[in-house]
Amino acid sequence: MTVIRPAPPHSSRRLALAFLLMIAVAITFAVRPARGGTPNLNSEMPIDHPLSVMTYNVEGLPFPARIGRGGSLAAIGERLRELRSVGRQPHIVLLQEAFSEDAAKIGALGGYRYIAEGPSRDLISTMPETAADIAFADGASRLKGEAIGKWTGSGLRILSDYPIVGVQHMAFPAFACGGYDCLANKGAVMALIKVPALAAPVAVVDTHLNSRHAARVSADRSLYAYHRQVDALSAFIKANYLPGAPLIVAGDFNIGKDKARAAYVEQASARWWKGAGQSTLPDAMHACAADDSCAAGLSDDARYSMKRRRDWQFLGHGGGIALDTRRIATPFGHEADGTMLSDHVGYVAYYGINRLNSGSHAS
Repeated sequence: MTVIRPAPPHSSRRLALAFLLMIAVAITFAVRPARGGTPNLNSEMPIDHPLSVMTYNVEGLPFPARIGRGGSLAAIGERLRELRSVGRQPHIVLLQEAFSEDAAKIGALGGYRYIAEGPSRDLISTMPETAADIAFADGASRLKGEAIGKWTGSGLRILSDYPIVGVQHMAFPAFACGGYDCLANKGAVMALIKVPALAAPVAVVDTHLNSRHAARVSADRSLYAYHRQVDALSAFIKANYLPGAPLIVAGDFNIGKDKARAAYVEQASARWWKGAGQSTLPDAMHACAADDSCAAGLSDDARYSMKRRRDWQFLGHGGGIALDTRRIATPFGHEADGTMLSDHVGYVAYYGINRLNSGSHAS
């Protein structure tokens, strides 16, 4: 198994203060025991397909922000292994909130050969500050976890059956966070993955943007941080994505019902990539819902995830290739007893590969 990590930690930590803050955060969350339920290998998950990608926020926050998560996180890895035993595992898995040691074991448990880790807790952004950024930072509340440094890394991991031939990392600027989210060094990781059916590697980006209510700061403050994180993500993609390959930008975008967040991401996606006939990047879930044959197979959990509007897979053409969403499966949703292994649905998008005419290539 190949694990690709960012640079090792080197700066000093404010662990005592951060630990106390994490205890304060823990009080705001319900303590969940390890969840059970009989694994469903989901016979609707196809075996013969060129590319499948799953995004999943696994709720792997460390102690004391979450307690008793070890059993559920192990069950996630074991289910991926069981899916592999019948040839139905997703080829690529993008994890968010994989902070804890138990969450870090999911890739190995699932049998993934290649793993790219997101930014470490000490990776520093080089994005310059504006006057508005400085004013925003001056309003930071240490009691809400702001302006005291990072307690942990990004919690991002990309697992792949296919070779990862290149990795880039980006941490959001220290000023671009709101509330308790500031304790994690959130950002993005891009992996170039050599999919057998394609000549050029697919660029896959995993990210996790600032939460809204869970950040425990005002809506205006969390929205400002969100906007600047999207700006940083756009700059990262522009600097590291080379046209000529398909692009997938996925993860926990924490959009929800916030129209301002939705509009900002939609505008930003136009800067990520403009392919043939693309003014913005489509997303896999809504592309499936708009296609009768694909929509017919959407599970209740898939529709639940689509309604929550947090977990996304945005798609861009590249290299004369368009990824076409053929099916959505939810191997990680509600169990038979109504419980879930995480507070998010883990869904898999199955992509067909359409070769575009030379005249329709992106400029």
